[in-house]
Amino acid sequence: METPQHPFIHEVKLTKAQRIRGILLGSVLFPVRVFLAALCFLIAWPIARLRMAGLSEEERSRPVTGWRSWLFHPIVCFLSRAVFFFLGFFWVKVKGRRASNKEAPVLVVAPHCGFLDMLVLPTTHLPTVVSRSENTSLPVIGALLEFNQSVLVSRKDPQSRKKAVAQLNERLTSNGYWPQMLMFSEGTTTNGKALLKFKPGAFLAGVPVQPVLLRYPNKLNTVCWTFRGQTWLECLWHTTSQLYTNMTVEYLPVYNPSEEEKNDPGLYADNVQKLMAQALGIPATDYVQEGPIPVSKLGGLSLPFESPPRETLSLLNKDRFCSSDVEAALNRMIDRCQSQGQSSKVNVDELMSLLGLKERKTALAICELYSKDETVDLRQVYVSVAAISGSVPFKTLLHTAFTLFDTEGKGSLSAEELSGLMAALLGVPQYNTSELYSAACKQDRLTEDDLLHVLTTHPVYQRVTNEYLQPEEAGSLLSLSALTNGNAFNNNKTITNGNGTQHSKKFD
Repeated sequence: METPQHPFIHEVKLTKAQRIRGILLGSVLFPVRVFLAALCFLIAWPIARLRMAGLSEEERSRPVTGWRSWLFHPIVCFLSRAVFFFLGFFWVKVKGRRASNKEAPVLVVAPHCGFLDMLVLPTTHLPTVVSRSENTSLPVIGALLEFNQSVLVSRKDPQSRKKAVAQLNERLTSNGYWPQMLMFSEGTTTNGKALLKFKPGAFLAGVPVQPVLLRYPNKLNTVCWTFRGQTWLECLWHTTSQLYTNMTVEYLPVYNPSEEEKNDPGLYADNVQKLMAQALGIPATDYVQEGPIPVSKLGGLSLPFESPPRETLSLLNKDRFCSSDVEAALNRMIDRCQSQGQSSKVNVDELMSLLGLKERKTALAICELYSKDETVDLRQVYVSVAAISGSVPFKTLLHTAFTLFDTEGKGSLSAEELSGLMAALLGVPQYNTSELYSAACKQDRLTEDDLLHVLTTHPVYQRVTNEYLQPEEAGSLLSLSALTNGNAFNNNKTITNGNGTQHSKKFD
């Protein structure tokens, strides 16, 4: 099986012998194991409900103690472990010592490879977790989240995040009053070949954390469920088709933050991420998941893992477009964008006509790269494709883009207009361009020359133009090595870079 280059890709590539063996074993083991695991869940369902039955809202806002704790907690923990036992996880090797709740109120677990990582919960005695409130409506899962007294976050309620942060701070600073918490700080799943940038939730309270490493030392890696690759059902099939699957849980020493880290959760999260990456022997990256899109962060900008304009050119290539066809399509698009009285928003049929496509499904596929519906901002398609097609010099393209987004013709861009322009250049929404705006803005105005100067000379932002916005034949997405700085830790407060220089502030 090949090792994927990027953390969001994992495909299980089987030899012919492995495929035949998997079919023979899976046809027997898969239904039996899934049935037994489901049976354990069904038994746990009413028991989990009983733990909280009859409690008032005020009582539910406090940790469950007494007979409800010592009676039901071990039973649900046993059944949770039984689920994974029946799925083939017969043994879990544990290294190191799990810290007490007072020593480390939160366990930070990585890498997060898939839903089967939940085996770490019974292994760590079912600590409290953070989950989407929408999951409480799911059968069994909802009961287990209620049993766990999980911190819930709703995507629909704008105040939910603030409430969840307040709950986290309250629990993590309760000095053992609340149970220990467990968080997958990457926030999404990967192939385990690199660590994503940690989200700050576990580090907001500034309390000590215990890093916990997950490994699957097996000949065949079947447990990963990522952005691209096997589906959750294929993951379950491949895993249950093995005679057994090994897992190792390693507790690292408790990480006590410095005063600087306590005051800067982002720094604290970055330092713990790099410490864990060093222990795992893998890179620590700036990749994050923004909504459904995996991106890397550079100076606040979001650089997509899969570049929409490159995907667009790939689709056009499959439709037998040559360079002259692409240039003709770009000319038609910019003529439409610059037409007075016409909106830059186009639907699929209009995009199909402007691009000169023969099939509507290709236009729809391109539309879906940039938008959630069947309309797209033509400025974004034109600018992003022109940037990496090599048909328009960057200075000329930036002038065109600046004119398109300077809607009032005042010769300068607002912060919001800059976000729109950079979203067009990079092909994905940009939620944090404040750093770029500050770097380029002079005398409270952002002119075209100022923006060009920053994008071509600034040590951070010139990487966007020199590496990311290279023509298709000359460049590619930023590699993982380009997103990591090779820094290694020597203790909680300092790091050592490749030159041996020590730093105690944020990483370069």
